[in-house]
Amino acid sequence: MKIASWNINGIKARIDAATTWLKQANPDIACLQEIKCVDEAFPSFEFETLGYHVHVHGQKGFNGVALLSKLPFDEVTPRLAGDPDDVQSRYLEAVVSVPSGVLRILNIYLPNGNPPGTDKYVYKLAWMSRLRERVKALLAYEEPMIIAGDFNVIPAPEDVYNPSAWTEDALFRPETRAQFRALVNLGLTDAFRACHDEPNSFTFWDYQAGAWQKNQGLRIDHLLLSPQAADRLQACEIDPAPRGWEKPSDHVPILIELNV
Repeated sequence: MKIASWNINGIKARIDAATTWLKQANPDIACLQEIKCVDEAFPSFEFETLGYHVHVHGQKGFNGVALLSKLPFDEVTPRLAGDPDDVQSRYLEAVVSVPSGVLRILNIYLPNGNPPGTDKYVYKLAWMSRLRERVKALLAYEEPMIIAGDFNVIPAPEDVYNPSAWTEDALFRPETRAQFRALVNLGLTDAFRACHDEPNSFTFWDYQAGAWQKNQGLRIDHLLLSPQAADRLQACEIDPAPRGWEKPSDHVPILIELNV
């Protein structure tokens, strides 16, 4: 079974790239982030034509997450618990049935948090704390679970082209990385690092200053696995090809294969 995550950076601008890649890669489940549209404006038909069930948790002009699945959804839960006043659309959780039982997917678009020292950074850290509490509760179910998405976290120096230039950025601040480690230390596995130890494997390249051409990127899109999912991990790969296409997202897909 193939599960993909991709920050599409605006589904309306990227619909051709999205459908082209889905036809090529043919994931069973795709988690899209930063769709930047309300539910009603999401191009569900184009994905249903490819055989996907679609569920969307959108927001006008900003944020927004969508789940595409060739398996029907058994449960769907939008919005991250823990703050009833949080209106940003950044979280979509679903359960699907697989031959071995069930598979739970958490599709997240974690806040950027820049600049540090502002309410945006406070919100980022609080959101990460809420995510950790949700994941901690779900781990008690002892089922295969994947937390997929744009985490806006650079976990380690080898995950950024020039670590010294990012020391004060919200994506690489010590508090951010500590929160990420606290999440992983609940018992999760970073799927990419379980399969690869080489540096300079990136999922994001800025549109500015020739970052793509110079390979000045970041690894900020992650797939974290519960122990039951990690036991079934077969492969994890980043597909950089769509970054070189016409009108690309600044992120690229990351894909895992699970034996479920």
